[in-house]
Amino acid sequence: MMMMQQLSETNIQKNSLFTAMNRFLGAVNNMDQTVMVPSLLRDVPLDEDRELSAMKADLDEGDMYGYYQLLKSIRTDMEWGVRCATASERREESMKLSRMNSTTSTYSSISSESSSSSYEEEEEEEEDEDLEKQFQYHLTGLQGVLSKLTQQADSLTKRYKKEIGIGGCGQ
Repeated sequence: MMMMQQLSETNIQKNSLFTAMNRFLGAVNNMDQTVMVPSLLRDVPLDEDRELSAMKADLDEGDMYGYYQLLKSIRTDMEWGVRCATASERREESMKLSRMNSTTSTYSSISSESSSSSYEEEEEEEEDEDLEKQFQYHLTGLQGVLSKLTQQADSLTKRYKKEIGIGGCGQ
């Protein structure tokens, strides 16, 4: 019985967010340790690698160096939190939030005056269900993105080794 429980826990852990994050961080750390001269990645197109070329549309630069920088930036954001925005970006975001909050509070004061308490309870339950659905949706999406980014960090590492002629891909 105990062995069965350990096996099922291992399968569950394999699909956890923490596992996906650790795999990604490990792949980027491996990439970072392998790529000793990042400037060699400049002007090396992503086109030759099927997994990396899928990301070409998302990058301003269509070379491996740009993608290397992107992966490292994502790793930094995961380890230290999202980069600090500039003062003007923070002000703009703050203004958007205050506008949204004032609209929401106006709407909620109008709705609270015109609705019964049972309606509010149903609405709160729906909001809780929506939060759970939103969480599940975003968690699934985050795990999928982390999985793809992990594969792409591994592909970039292999491609770098191939470009410089080491690691079983020798020329």
